[in-house]
Amino acid sequence: MFYHHLRNELWKLFGKKRTYIGFGAFLLAQNAMLLLFRFTKWEGQVETLLAGNGYLAKSYISALTVALMMLIPQILLLMPLYAALVGGDLVAKEAEDGTLRMILARPISRFRLLLAKWVAGTIFSAALVLVLGGTALGFARLWFPWLGLFAYVPDRTFSLFGASQGFQLYLFSHLFMTLDASVVLGIAFMFSCFNMKPAAASILALSVLFMSLVMERIPFFERYHQYMLTYHFDTWQCVFVQPIPWGEVAQSLCVLLAFNVTTFLIGAAAFQVRDIKS
Repeated sequence: MFYHHLRNELWKLFGKKRTYIGFGAFLLAQNAMLLLFRFTKWEGQVETLLAGNGYLAKSYISALTVALMMLIPQILLLMPLYAALVGGDLVAKEAEDGTLRMILARPISRFRLLLAKWVAGTIFSAALVLVLGGTALGFARLWFPWLGLFAYVPDRTFSLFGASQGFQLYLFSHLFMTLDASVVLGIAFMFSCFNMKPAAASILALSVLFMSLVMERIPFFERYHQYMLTYHFDTWQCVFVQPIPWGEVAQSLCVLLAFNVTTFLIGAAAFQVRDIKS
């Protein structure tokens, strides 16, 4: 029964036009960034950076390097926006439209209803990240050759990999990006379980993330970085650090998983006491 319910939730979710807004925005943003990469002097800057560290730059001006560079701003800005947009719709939109009253008239528990919606949202998060990473690499391959990967994130990593190893790490990092997207969606999902409009739930979720991001950037709070949610969102970048700091990765994974479960339980508790059928 849960499988059939989940299938119906996925059908409803991917049947909405606004679900695909994020996918379209990724395509536009990536093509705009590729034009900048192709027709600006960024290659010279990368060559200077690599040559200054004793590396042959031409071996790393590649589709993998460009795709990774495109992912960094999109994971920070676009991915949370569209994950929160869908998460805020999952419950609040149906409550606004009145369809929840019809659903709850059937012999189904509220918890199972929320669990099916939450799992459907997690699947959407995985699809969002898969499209983001796949299109970034696909479009980059049209403009740049398939060579090694240069992973550069200031104050975090300066690493170079062969094409095969770089591609494997690129795919591996998407597992952590999926968790980040599901956490953002989970926050919006939690707010949508309360009595509020879908837009309000999405805005509140983004406000939580932006507040964490701003506080993380304030030098005074540097010692409290590990308590900021967005600090742990950068775990996917640790994949490209050599050697991988597994202790730091495991700590961030525990925090993100715990946060995801906590937001779901808070939302479920709020939804249990809501008067929807009246």
